[in-house]
Amino acid sequence: MTINVGDKIPTMTLKTMVAGKPKDITSEEIFSGKRVVLFAVPGAFTPGCSMTHLPGYVVNADKIIAKGVDTIACIAVNDVFVMGAWGEAHNADHLLMLADGNGDFTRALGLEMDLTAHALGFRSQRYAMIVENGTVRTLSVEPGPGISISAAESIMAVL
Repeated sequence: MTINVGDKIPTMTLKTMVAGKPKDITSEEIFSGKRVVLFAVPGAFTPGCSMTHLPGYVVNADKIIAKGVDTIACIAVNDVFVMGAWGEAHNADHLLMLADGNGDFTRALGLEMDLTAHALGFRSQRYAMIVENGTVRTLSVEPGPGISISAAESIMAVL
């Protein structure tokens, strides 16, 4: 079952890099009492994710935060080291780079997709959501290939 607007974010533990070291971070730490833009990509260092999706949020981070957002978080079914390196490679200093290494969070949201035919395993669908105090307020899941409704510009329009 896919998460919907009005649903609470599941209680899970993810990973992020802090000072060059992996650190556990809970969904409560990320979302409780905050307004968060969370966007997901199928994979770090992949062409669309690296050339369009992530850069849109990096370039517009100040504008998004100015609209009352506490945290901009990027998540992928990749390990914490890959997410840390990808964030560094794209100057994503203002973003929280989250690793969902086994895809547990993605499955809990019901937003996984099977890319085994392309030797990529199970990954996250491409989406963006606005979460307020742990509750999903908007959810934009891309209907197919490409980046439109989950792009930074599209999310800024609904903030």
